[in-house]
Amino acid sequence: MNNSGKKAAQTSISRELNHEYTGHCACHSVTLNVSLPQPIENFSPRACDCDFCTSRHIEYISHPDGKLYLKSSNPLQELRQGSNQACFLACPNCQDVIAATFKVNHMIIGSLNSQLLDERTKLKPAETVSPKQLNARDKVERWQALWLSVNTNS
Repeated sequence: MNNSGKKAAQTSISRELNHEYTGHCACHSVTLNVSLPQPIENFSPRACDCDFCTSRHIEYISHPDGKLYLKSSNPLQELRQGSNQACFLACPNCQDVIAATFKVNHMIIGSLNSQLLDERTKLKPAETVSPKQLNARDKVERWQALWLSVNTNS
């Protein structure tokens, strides 16, 4: 197979591995598209046990090879909680938390609130996690290992 044939085959395989899913906040001001390397049925969201996340019924989903694209009609609201390292992006209208994010090396990584996905019922049951038990350095290392890239228009 020549180089162009190999490249076409690799591109085809790459496309097959990307599973695209959509979602939105309650008021539809923020829409999202997430690309994951596996079908959504393979994912168990992480339910953080902190007061901020449990009061909002947030369950997070991410994969280091995934990509999240956010589109908002207005600038997203930025909230800080806990160690103040992560930035939670929320809809400025309905206040739904869209994602937890962290800026590293001039890029933003994050974890999506899986409750906003159109196909959330296909997810496995959530697993409870307790990031508040981690020190600041361990949190960042965990995020860098698990979170996906985030792009936003706001």
